[in-house]
Order: sequence, then structure tokens, then C-alpha cells
Amino acid sequence: MSSGANPVAIIWFRRDLRLTDHPALSDAIANSEAIIPLFILDEKLIKYAGSKRLAYLANSLRALDASLDYKLHIRVGDQVEVLKDLIAKHNVTGVYISEEFEPYGVARDNRVEAAGIPLIKVGSPYAVSPGRVRKPDGSNYRVYTPFYKGWVAHGWRIPIAAPKVINAIKPGADARNFPTWIAPAGSEIFEAGEAAAFKRWNEFKKGALAHYDEARNMAGIDGTSKLSAHLKWGEIHPRTLLADLGGSKAHEVYRKEIAWREFYADVLHHYPHTEHEYYSPQFANMRYDEPGKKFELWCEGKTGYPFVDAAMRQIVKEGWMHNRTRMVVASFLVKDLHVEWQHGANFFMEHLVDFDVASNSHGWQWTAGCGTDASPYYRVFNPIEQGKKFDPEGAYIKKYIPELRHLSADQIHEPWLYLDGYSQGYVERIVDHAQERIESLARLEEIKQGN
Repeated sequence: MSSGANPVAIIWFRRDLRLTDHPALSDAIANSEAIIPLFILDEKLIKYAGSKRLAYLANSLRALDASLDYKLHIRVGDQVEVLKDLIAKHNVTGVYISEEFEPYGVARDNRVEAAGIPLIKVGSPYAVSPGRVRKPDGSNYRVYTPFYKGWVAHGWRIPIAAPKVINAIKPGADARNFPTWIAPAGSEIFEAGEAAAFKRWNEFKKGALAHYDEARNMAGIDGTSKLSAHLKWGEIHPRTLLADLGGSKAHEVYRKEIAWREFYADVLHHYPHTEHEYYSPQFANMRYDEPGKKFELWCEGKTGYPFVDAAMRQIVKEGWMHNRTRMVVASFLVKDLHVEWQHGANFFMEHLVDFDVASNSHGWQWTAGCGTDASPYYRVFNPIEQGKKFDPEGAYIKKYIPELRHLSADQIHEPWLYLDGYSQGYVERIVDHAQERIESLARLEEIKQGN
């Protein structure tokens, strides 16, 4: 099975399932006569990935395979063993990768290199790789706004086109282990793959991007890019998006959203323990309730608060949730139900197609009030007022909660106030928000006093 004397490069795909603006792929092609495009099914990651995310990944791998003329090698097993086997069979001159910065990815790549397999790291999933944006004194940023200014000042290169010619070695039967994961019955996940990512980006550019600064928080409209899953799997690179942005307010707000993703990646890079632990350790001392029946009802979208429940039903059905409602449901879990943020973060990990460990852990901590937020107060989202403000017509609620479709826009956010509010089987509130807000602030005061 040797390829002969011609040098061969392995391009090991992980979170970079595309051909466009893929520096590692381009370098692999430039420095070899032929490449082995490889994806290794990681049993450890599979174990913690929910069914919707796995189904999306399976679809994305099929799309990548098609773009590679059906020459994607899919292997199952330990990364070291798989790579050593390929290196032994072919005249491999290098294993090219996009550099990883998340704790698990770093540990995996360190283990591979420790086994004597040199990895050639070219590019990363970010416009600016974590660790590169620094304060003038060389330290890392801990607050978003100054990070953003430093990130923009650092800048990024323009994206490169997909390779015109890819000479890939045809995989044998033992390297075509495509997963057969499918989405659960009743769920609806995004179309996967690089072509789908570009299609969505082009649609967004022509439409909602122009009003993104105003529309991005409105849950009931198609006002966001919905590119998070494509970015998570690297089906499109953030540089591609940034290259198309201009100087308008809407474009600037979208640029800032991309920067949030990169900021959280940078924070996790410098503080890897914050994947599971508190960024602000004093909040570990707060009194929390054990997740019980109320937590289960939160998971099921049966809290009795329509805006919260609509969002929770959306994530279970689609593997995605509007960003505004991610904050609202997180606040409700931590501040109204007094459950630690890690339980919610784990639920998101199970269900989100776009699950990103840095954005997930630090998004939750930002809302819980124990993260990088510079605001000097303990934020508590009002689930009723949030619904009225960001879903004024109740379109979002009605889409996911059929039990409330009979109510008017004025009624739907507070069904308990109306005689027929519960006539179609909607659930009653499991807590009183006003009371739980007071309780939450009281618990905050306890840790301030050192009790």
C-alpha cells in the first residue's frame, strides 16, 4: 500500500471541515505530491456529544468527503495508533493540523507529539489565535472591551481561496468508516457542510445583516446569522466573515459578536480550569440548590414562564437556541432556581449542535455573574419583561408552545393573569420570579459578607 517515493502529507481535519481559507490544507498540498485527508473519530469526544451534534457532524463529514472527490479517510481508534499506521504505510513527510487551544485539544495534540509524531501547526479556528492579543505590558486581557480594541488593532490576514487541485490518495475500505448518526425523531437540525455555510452567510449578508444591530435580540424573527454551528465545525472561517464586513453600525456589532467568541477562547486558553470551575472563585461559596424536580422542568421547558420554556423547547428540538434566550434561560436557572451554572452548561453541551466549550462555559459564567463581566452588579434577567421586549408579538413563544397560541400578544407573556391562560394545558409557574430575585440577591450578600 505504499505510495512510493513521492512525499505524502497527512491533513488531519478536526474543527476545520472545509477547503476554503484552510492554511494547513494549503501548506500540506504545497509541500507534498499527494495528501491523505484524514478524520479520526474520537471516542472520548463522542461519549460527551449529544445525538443532534453527532448527527450534524456525520452530515458535515459527508459534505467534506464530497468536496474531496470522495477521498476523505475516516478512521476509528486512538489518534497515535491511526497516525503511526498511516505514516508506516506511506512516505509521510508531515502531519498538518489547525492548531487547537481548548484544554482537551491541547492535551490530545501534546500526547500525539510525545509519541514521536511531529505535528505541523498552521492556522487555527480563530481570526486571531488565543494568546496573541496582549496588553502593552504583555499580560492577557480579562475584560472584553479592551480585548476587542486590541484584537482589532492586531488584525488578521485576508482569507485564501480553496485549492484548485487536490491530489488526494484514495482511501481503502478500512478508511471509510463514516458514522451513521441520525438526529432524534422530531428534531430539526441545520444543514451541515461548507456549501451550506456559504449559502447561509450570503443570505444573511443580503438580508438581516443590514439591521443586525437592531434585530439580533429579537427572538421571533430571522435576525441572526445562525452560523454558530458552521463556525464550531470550521465549515467557514471567521476571517471569511470579517473580510465582508464594512464600517456600518450593524457590521460593527456583528464584528463584535465574532470577537466575543475569540475573547472567550483567549480566556479559556489562559485559564483552562474555567472550563468547569469558577472564573471568580468566590462564587463557588454561594448557597446553591441541588438540581431536582424544578431543574427537570427547566430542561423540559415547563417552568411556566413562556419565554424561558419556548427557548428550552427550541434547543431540544433544533440543537440551537437564540443568543438572547440563552442568557434568559441561564439567568433563570441560576438566579430563579438557584442551581449552579455547570448543570446548565452540561445540558447545553448535550443538546447544542454548535457547542463550543469556551463560549459555553464563559457565556454561562457571564450570565451567572461569576465570569469576565466588568459590570459591578449581580444581573438578574426578568423572564417576563425579556419576553415582552424581545418577542413583543409572541411569535417565538407561539412557535414552540402550542398551548399558548390562543392568547394575544398582550396576554401571552403572562398567561396566569387571564381566565383562559391555562385552558390549552400550559403549566403553572414553578417559582415566583420577584421572590426568587430577592432570594438570589440575599445569597449574594452572604458571600459578600464572607458567611
